[in-house]
Amino acid sequence: MRKRILLLTGNPGVGKTTVVMKVVDSLRAKRYKVGGMVSREVRSNNARIGFEITDLTSGKRGWLAHTDAGIGPRVGKYHVEMDDLESVGMRAIVSAVENSDVVIIDEIGPMELFSRSFRETVERAAGYAKLVVGVVHRRFMNDLVESVKSREDALLFEVTVENRNRLPDVIVERAIIGLSSRSKG
Repeated sequence: MRKRILLLTGNPGVGKTTVVMKVVDSLRAKRYKVGGMVSREVRSNNARIGFEITDLTSGKRGWLAHTDAGIGPRVGKYHVEMDDLESVGMRAIVSAVENSDVVIIDEIGPMELFSRSFRETVERAAGYAKLVVGVVHRRFMNDLVESVKSREDALLFEVTVENRNRLPDVIVERAIIGLSSRSKG
């Protein structure tokens, strides 16, 4: 079966988002339309203060979670910014499903899954015929995460310090196989 959902997992800080961004750059260089969302940690004075989300198509940014937010669901020391998650992250995924060859979802984890709309958007993206490259939280157990990981058309890659430099090429190769029946944008 053609693998069209390519998922990355691994320990925090191992480089999952870096791998995803290298995949995005490579696929764009091959003239595929790539959209969706990525999240990156934000640091101030050497301390992590939160996570920013970015729409890969529009460049629009927002907060996924922040230590100073004070509102929204709490995960550890962070408060999830539900408005930004939905207006930036979720909308980026919806737009990618509608307009791109490849849908990026970084990350499907505990912060993002507080939003029912985000969960429904991820389910729709997984059920669509588009190629999806996503990041799933390594230890977080959730019905949606488990159902996406266990799909017949899904393939899971573990990012490690040892493989993170060569993994983008492996994922791009798998992505191109998954895209082979689709036209370039």
